[in-house]
Amino acid sequence: MARKKYQLEFVIKSSPGLLWEFLTTSNGLANWFADSVDDTDGVFIFTWSGSTAQAQVIESREPHLFRLKWLDGDENEYFEFLIESSEVTRDTILYVTDFADEDELEDQRILWESQIATLTSRIGG
Repeated sequence: MARKKYQLEFVIKSSPGLLWEFLTTSNGLANWFADSVDDTDGVFIFTWSGSTAQAQVIESREPHLFRLKWLDGDENEYFEFLIESSEVTRDTILYVTDFADEDELEDQRILWESQIATLTSRIGG
């Protein structure tokens, strides 16, 4: 069964530039996404409770789009962060796109919401 692509939207009380740093650098990602993060030549190594995973940067358009692909994942899947500014409210909006099995969509949504809550507390928003 094919996995489903999904997108979540979050309003972040931060400038797009500061948010970009938290989404695209090993130091920034280690503040909210994983226990530790290292990067070498466009490959990020994420560690959580002793297990690791690697993701390759496949697209980066500062300060708006950052897309990575898990090295052990499906070749057509990725996860990305898209930053936009609302012209009406001036809010910074973060869109997270990812893939999950149909029966795991709700769990993945909850996980991302938890991660983004950590991110917003670290940014101070």
